[in-house]
Amino acid sequence: MRGTGKADVFVMLAHPVGHAKSPGIFNEIFEERGLDSLMVPMSCRPEDFDTFWAGITAAENVRGIIVSVPFKTRAFEKCAAAHDRAARVGSANSVRRQADGTWYADNFDGVGFIDGLKAGGHRIAGQRILQVGAGGAGASLTYCLAEEGAAFIRLNDIDHDRAARLAERVQQAFPSCQIELGEADPRGMDMAINATPIGLRETDPLPLDVTGLTPGMTVVDIIMEPAETGLLREARRIGCRIQPGRPMMDYQVEGMSRFFDIDRQDR
Repeated sequence: MRGTGKADVFVMLAHPVGHAKSPGIFNEIFEERGLDSLMVPMSCRPEDFDTFWAGITAAENVRGIIVSVPFKTRAFEKCAAAHDRAARVGSANSVRRQADGTWYADNFDGVGFIDGLKAGGHRIAGQRILQVGAGGAGASLTYCLAEEGAAFIRLNDIDHDRAARLAERVQQAFPSCQIELGEADPRGMDMAINATPIGLRETDPLPLDVTGLTPGMTVVDIIMEPAETGLLREARRIGCRIQPGRPMMDYQVEGMSRFFDIDRQDR
């Protein structure tokens, strides 16, 4: 039976949260496995984050939180310890409560992204890549792309200093991958990636210069809703290979499930 007083409660945190798929995905898993658990979508204004976090920490039956835009960096900063893949980017998309009540951070963005690309038949090694967005998710993607053998990554972000810091860190960690800052122009690239929230709304501008796209180029958008963003529609029209955001989430679910110990194997 689900939803009893003994239920494990998980939270999906974003602002806005209406587009989030995680609650539906995980609640289906809980139902299929007969687990007394539930995931609740929650949102708070960015200026209220500290108050929200104090409240969620005080709620003793909240075992874990999936964190999305714009809270990944701030959630990481609230954690007492972290996995290396979260620590290297200073960003968390999953946090779990430890026995002493403190939070432990991890980040499955890059893992899910790479696994989703591979499952879609897209090659990473040796590729020239334009990545727009160097925030919480974007930073994870850059590290993992370099780790997978990308030859060149051009970073573009509205926050130039943030992108510069990321480029420097990743270049030091993976010197064989050339990284530069530049315009959101995909000319000469093999792959173009939107790692920003631009495209969540129908009225959003395109995140990159689509006039530079060419047939056969791979275009990826990490946004899950809408399933086909304005960028992907344009890319499809031009004849590009497209990869939507849903596979990135699907390939994170298994890792997140183990991270949260949803089957209660450790208890």
